[in-house]
Amino acid sequence: MDPVVIPILVAAIVVVFLVAATVRIVPQARRYNIERFGRYRRTLQPGLNFVLPVADRVNTKLDVREQVYSSDPKPVITEDNLVVNIDTVLYYQITDPRAAAYEVADYLHAIDQLTVTTLRNVIGSMDLEGTLTSREEINARLRAVLDDATGKWGIRVNRVEIKAIDPPNTIKEAMEKQMRAERDKRAAILHAEGERQAKILTAEGTKQKDILEAQGTQQAMILRADGESKAVELVFQSVHRNNADAKVLAYKYLETLPHLAQSDNNTFWVIPGELTEAIRTVTSAFGDQASGTGPPPGARREDATDADASDKDRVGAPEVEANSTLALDAVAAADEAAKQAAVAVSDAKAEAEAAGEARLPGRPSASDT
Repeated sequence: MDPVVIPILVAAIVVVFLVAATVRIVPQARRYNIERFGRYRRTLQPGLNFVLPVADRVNTKLDVREQVYSSDPKPVITEDNLVVNIDTVLYYQITDPRAAAYEVADYLHAIDQLTVTTLRNVIGSMDLEGTLTSREEINARLRAVLDDATGKWGIRVNRVEIKAIDPPNTIKEAMEKQMRAERDKRAAILHAEGERQAKILTAEGTKQKDILEAQGTQQAMILRADGESKAVELVFQSVHRNNADAKVLAYKYLETLPHLAQSDNNTFWVIPGELTEAIRTVTSAFGDQASGTGPPPGARREDATDADASDKDRVGAPEVEANSTLALDAVAAADEAAKQAAVAVSDAKAEAEAAGEARLPGRPSASDT
């Protein structure tokens, strides 16, 4: 090999080494701390950088992006002397690479220990219920303490979140029972409220129904009474227009008597006091029809008076007058009418007693009493 070539190759290798030692390429979101002869010199920014070979060296390479650090669950005692395990999540970002490299030896370990001590101070002043329901307050107080302490380390704590709070198993069981009881209570209250609303609505519906039925019954009774009034008025006008005498009215009266006991609600039947007057009227009517042309009632009364007077003066068998046949016919007609009325009354009374016994088996009938 030519002796000149060897020095050239050596010089080229030295030049390449010096160039490689001089050039530093820093990636994006990275920071390199440069020391010259063991002393901090500067921090390299992303891109192409030049340093002195042999004299300058890279001490630490830091990532300035926001990072997440999850710590292990730490036991913490609450104010009511209950031990709970709390797991936290920390979001931090390096703002000063020099301070993060030279102000603290291990910033992650320092942040973890500071978080534990702060949690014990904060939760030590709260009971278990306050701890479970005051996560936002705990996060705010942790963030304030950590941000103040890590500021001089070149680190900014953006957020601190409590990932889990685990009470003891006995407390969990008691809490589950309490929650179950609360849910049962709310369910019972909702069920009672539903039943209450249903009963109120049902009562309102029943009230409206009764009111409407009463109004309908009232209107029906008014219309029925109006119709009956008009019917009675028409009958009354018809009777007066046709000039019906007392005989026809008495006959209709007797004809109506059997219908008084046809109702199912009648347990006894009262015979009106006008029955004898009606029978007397019908008897006189039948007597007039049988005699054809008899003397007027006033003359008969005078004859009867004279006959009684003569009977008192005379002793012996009474004499038969000339019109005795007509009187016997009138008496027979009156007896026949009385019998028919008595039969109608007895039939109506029997039907009423039968209806009463059928409706009230345990009640004595009118015939028994």
